[in-house]
Amino acid sequence: MSLHLGDIAPNFKTITTEGEIDFHEYLGNSWGVLFSHPADYTPVCTTELGKTALLKQEFEKRNVKVLALSVDPLDKHLDWRNDINQTQHCTVDFPIIADENREVANLYDMIHPKASETFTVRSLFVIGPDKKIKLMITYPASTGRNFYEVLRVIDSLQLTANYSVATPADWKSGDDVIVALSVNTEEAIKKFPKGVNVVKPYLRFTPQPDTV
Repeated sequence: MSLHLGDIAPNFKTITTEGEIDFHEYLGNSWGVLFSHPADYTPVCTTELGKTALLKQEFEKRNVKVLALSVDPLDKHLDWRNDINQTQHCTVDFPIIADENREVANLYDMIHPKASETFTVRSLFVIGPDKKIKLMITYPASTGRNFYEVLRVIDSLQLTANYSVATPADWKSGDDVIVALSVNTEEAIKKFPKGVNVVKPYLRFTPQPDTV
């Protein structure tokens, strides 16, 4: 199944380390991050789940629920979770999906045959409260993800969903943002009372509108 930005994230019911869940019900009105791992007891995955657990408060602050996925069975997930907690000095308490039949992996096109016939690649999806896919990132199995970048993108997605702005290269929360092309300069001056810096007619900056 080929998914695109703006598609409704496919719903599913599945077994996880936190019990049975219905994906859409689990998300509720929250944002979601769904990310896959090649297998349990692999070193890069161990660090990734540990980092996600350590960033729990950052995800909660942004109203984001996270779910991990591996094609290994539940008993392996539970044992591996103990290793993660021990080695990464954390507490993994978000669901890890036991996708033995690869139903969710296939639903989200997480298995790339040229990379591996059986294991999932490092796919990551950010899903909005409207259940639409806002971001898709795919890493090779050998490269761990940067979860600070995931948080940065979520900050941008949440900001631009509420204001007529875009975020420039290397933007981080608190930096100036770009006025959307859908707003002309006269409207922008009224809309953004903190000021508008017109570099070019199509390139206009304003302080982040949701900060004091």
